Formats: sequence, C-alpha cells, structure tokens
Amino acid sequence: MKSWQTLIFLCVLTASIHAQEAHNVTQDPLSTLKNYTVLSNTSMSAGLPERVHFELLKASGLTHVIDLIPDDRTEERMLLEELNLNYLNIPVDWENPTIENFQSYVAQMQINTQEGGVTLTHCRLNWRGAVFSYLYQVTQLGIPEPEAKQTMLNIWQPNEVWQSYIEDVLAHYEFK
Repeated sequence: MKSWQTLIFLCVLTASIHAQEAHNVTQDPLSTLKNYTVLSNTSMSAGLPERVHFELLKASGLTHVIDLIPDDRTEERMLLEELNLNYLNIPVDWENPTIENFQSYVAQMQINTQEGGVTLTHCRLNWRGAVFSYLYQVTQLGIPEPEAKQTMLNIWQPNEVWQSYIEDVLAHYEFK
C-alpha cells in the first residue's frame, strides 16, 4: 500500500472508530431496558429496570411501579422510596399465577389511575408484565383483544402455564 493510501485508510478507520464511540455514548439508556413497551400515556411495562432506568423514567413522568417478581424485593423497594416513587410488589409465582394476583394488580392500577401519573409494570423479562398488561387492557380498559394480544406477543409467546392462566382470567372476567 502506498503511503497516501495508508494515510487515507487510517483516516477512514479513525473516523469509523470515533463514530462508533459517539454512538455508544449517545445510545438511549432505555434501549437497554429489556422488552420496554409503552402501552399508553399512563402505562408501560418492562423487564427488570436498573437505577438509571428508574431515574430516566421518573424524569419523564413515572410515578408508580408495580413489581411482579416474587422473592425478597427489599432493595428495589428502598431504591424506589429514595427516588420517591410509589411501589407495590405483587409476588407472582412463575409456575402458579393466580386470579388473586391479577385482582391485586387491577385494584392497584385503579388506585394509580385515580392518583394520576404513569405506572410501570415490571418483572424480570416482562413476560409476567406483558400478560398482566394484556389482561388489564382487555378486561378493564376495553382495548380490542387482538390489539392488546399483539403487543403481548411482540414481547413473548406464553407457555402452557401462562396460556392457561390467560384463559382462566378471561373466563373469570367473563370475557369472550
């Protein structure tokens, strides 16, 4: 390679590296939030957020968080208290979600709606969250079932346990 060709190659390579670094620096931090979905101007769902996600969401209007993960959630509860966000944990067993879990969710969503603001429903991967959001949209908000279902399916395809759960909740709310 001639020296002028080498110089041009190095300039192009350097420019490419700087462009990639600039892209990485300016990447939207919410793009790293697993299965993040805005459902309406008052509701969203996602996989497990980190502190930076909660901070960004709060800055854009988040006021309520419903966490569907079982186990000890003390760390998240303390973080959200620090950030002055309303928090509720509804521990939903992956292998045995219940009608009562969903009823608790509905009750909290109704409270959140009355209080105003934006609610984030989350779990680890937004699989529980996607199902609860779908069911809430269909049974409580009157969102057309195919529209709400497609949003859920964009996140995941429910397994047998969760498909059966969906059918049980829809039957409980006499949705046909």
